[in-house]
Amino acid sequence: MPTPDDHALARAVALEVAELLLEVRAAGEGSWVHALRAEGDRRAHERIVELLHAARPDDAVLSEEGIDDRTRLDSARVWVVDPLDGTREFGEAGRSDWAVHIALVVDGIAAAGAVALPAQGLVFATDDPPVVPAVGGRRLRVVTSRQWVPHLADSVAQAIDADLVGMGSAGAKAMAVVRGHADVYAHAGGMYEWDSAAPIAVAASAGLHVSRVDGSPIRYNRPDPWLPDILICRAELADTCLEAARYAWW
Repeated sequence: MPTPDDHALARAVALEVAELLLEVRAAGEGSWVHALRAEGDRRAHERIVELLHAARPDDAVLSEEGIDDRTRLDSARVWVVDPLDGTREFGEAGRSDWAVHIALVVDGIAAAGAVALPAQGLVFATDDPPVVPAVGGRRLRVVTSRQWVPHLADSVAQAIDADLVGMGSAGAKAMAVVRGHADVYAHAGGMYEWDSAAPIAVAASAGLHVSRVDGSPIRYNRPDPWLPDILICRAELADTCLEAARYAWW
């Protein structure tokens, strides 16, 4: 199990890297967008590895921007991180739907984590689990891709009579549910473990339903870090969403 210090470390690393990325973005305004994105990925990765190795030298690290050290498979504790989730949005002036993901996986479970939304000045972490606001009088919302609407998201939206809301990074989508700006994030287009580990840890700590779209638990630190699908939603919507997923083609 993670210690209180592990939860606090996830938040601290996310905050420091968030500040770094804001500096990189500001310094790179007007520069070639691909160079800006690459600089953000690189600098964030290097800082995360430096901080985690200093604080937890015996723990393994799996990062989107790093080389996959397969010795992580023998470790009970692995930090699964996405230094810059939503690199596309990071490079677009004015967009705020990009994130920093820091998660500690213990025995295959995303047990501690933090998701920072640097451009919004926000961080959500398991050291102080967020409280999900009530829906109130608004219509339900399913958050989905900016570029296209997957059949799964459309099927879930129809099943719960919800509106579809397009958004950028996986972290921003998941935190939209945590913040009460949306109610369901159902994704079956495939992603990697670093895309979802921190969002899943934070969402679970907030009392939201988290699972694969067939209802099975999500496991991390597997030999192949590809993860086909996830579901994050309000607990009271889980049965309806899972039933809709059974009949959706992806």
